[in-house]
This record gives sequence, structure tokens and C-alpha cells, in this order.
Amino acid sequence: MVFLSVIFILLVMVLIGVAFFTLFERKVLGFIHLRKGPNKLGFSGLLQPFSDAVKLFSKELSFPLMSNLFLFYLCPVMNFIFALLLWLSMPIYFINFSFNFSILFMLCISSLGVYTIMLAGWSSNSNYALLGSLRSVAQMISYEVSLVLILLSFLFMILSFDFKDLLKFQENSWFLFMMFPLSMMMFISFLAETNRAPFDFAEGESELVSGFNVEYSSGLFAMIFLAEYANILFMSMICTVLFMGANMMSVFYYMKLGLVMFFWIWVRGAYPRYRYDKLMNLAWKSYLPISLNLLLLYYSIIMLMMILIF
Repeated sequence: MVFLSVIFILLVMVLIGVAFFTLFERKVLGFIHLRKGPNKLGFSGLLQPFSDAVKLFSKELSFPLMSNLFLFYLCPVMNFIFALLLWLSMPIYFINFSFNFSILFMLCISSLGVYTIMLAGWSSNSNYALLGSLRSVAQMISYEVSLVLILLSFLFMILSFDFKDLLKFQENSWFLFMMFPLSMMMFISFLAETNRAPFDFAEGESELVSGFNVEYSSGLFAMIFLAEYANILFMSMICTVLFMGANMMSVFYYMKLGLVMFFWIWVRGAYPRYRYDKLMNLAWKSYLPISLNLLLLYYSIIMLMMILIF
């Protein structure tokens, strides 16, 4: 019972975090555009996310006539569930819930999100939605290849699949200093993996109206929206844990997390959208060979250290 209540509290906190992250994004983008952003509801706009949630869930739910209704309604729900399941891989100290293969669990769940986006676009039976979902799938699969190779370099350094070991190994020195090029490549790959600007081709509103979610409205659109921002929040946490060290009982960890979240938004406000062929070239012609070479380098360093020790 305690186990279930802790999971419930964690997921509620994630949803509240997502709500305030949207407000944070709108405030930062407003600052970048030299405007104020939301500032009417509550103190300095603090109640704006809850107002948006009420507005979204109270709108009319549309029924596209030619869509595959079962998959059409199932995909946003499953996408939302997968986004919340990701959070269960994080080490929670006050209950024995951490497991030895938490990084593998994270990779498995995050790769399932590709299917929900693909089926959401296909089941809508709309050309714009289908094009958006195909772009998204091609992009996510391409960057997952380089992402796993980059991640392997970090895993070779700790020789474990557990997030807790990442925290232990960075108590004195961060991987950001030891593996700076890989850390930057990891951050950019996460941007592409979560379909964020400047890689937001799945939702290119200037080309595809709204991308794969063009036919969704009301609560289903809200679920897609919540899943996207829960993924961004989770990827920000992964960046912090992977190469900036993390003591979850310290206030500095949350300051670092806030800084990574700020970079996620700042990139959106500062850079224009990429061209699609450049996005693919970046993954296959730049990140893939570089990450493979660096993987061999860090693997050889670890092997040399083990030979010297034993």
C-alpha cells in the first residue's frame, strides 16, 4: 500500500511539475521576445496552467468520420502512460524501488513512444497527420541509434545499468568535464528525440498545420501535450544525472535541473527550425561516427584501467 501511494504521489508531482514547466516556458519565451507572458491569473500568472487545463478538458471532443476510432483514442492515452512510466526508473531513496537495470527500462519505455505517435498519425486518416508521424518516427529512430551509442560510453565508465551508480561515480567530478563533447551531443540528441525546436518537424505548423496531432482536440490533445512535456522534464533530469552529478537530497540538484530546463526553452527561442535533410545528416554523418569513435576510446580507457588494477 505504501509502495502504491509513493508511486501515486510521484506521478501527481510530475503532473504539477509539467503544469508549472509550461508556465516557465511561456515566461522565458516572453522574456526572449521582449514581452511579459501570462501575468493575469493569480500572482504573476501562477494559475495560468490550471486555467489552460480546465479550458482544454472542457472543449468539445471531435470524432473524425474516416479515422480508425479505437486506435485514434488509444494512442494519446498510451503515449501519456508511457511518459509517466518513464519516471518509475528514477532512484527513489525513501522506498526500495530502484532496480539494477533502470537505464535499460528507461530505453525500452522511451522507444515505445515511437509507435503511439506513428499510429496516432495513421489512425487520424489525414495527410498532414500521417506526414507528421512519419517525420517523427524517422527522426526518433535515427537519433535513438546515436543516443544509445553515446549512452554506452557513459555506461562503460560506470560498468552498470543502474542510475544510482551514475550518482555515486560523480560525487567528486562530473562527467560533463571528462566527456564534454558527448554531453553536448547527448543534449542535442534529446532535443531531437523529444521533437523540440529546432528539430520540431513532427509539429511543423508552417508546413503541416499541427503535425501528427492535427485531428485531436479536448482531453486527447491535452494528453499528447502532457506526455510531451513530461518527457522533456524527464530528459532534463536524465541530462542532470548523466553528466552533472546528482544528490537528490540537495537543493543544488534542483537548481541544476532548472538550468537544464531553461536551456531546453532557450534553444527554442534562440534558433530557427532546421532543414529536414540537415537533421538526418547530423544524425547519420556526424553523431554516429563520432559517438562510435569516442565509444572505442572510453572502452579502451576502462580496459586499460582494469588491466592496471588487476
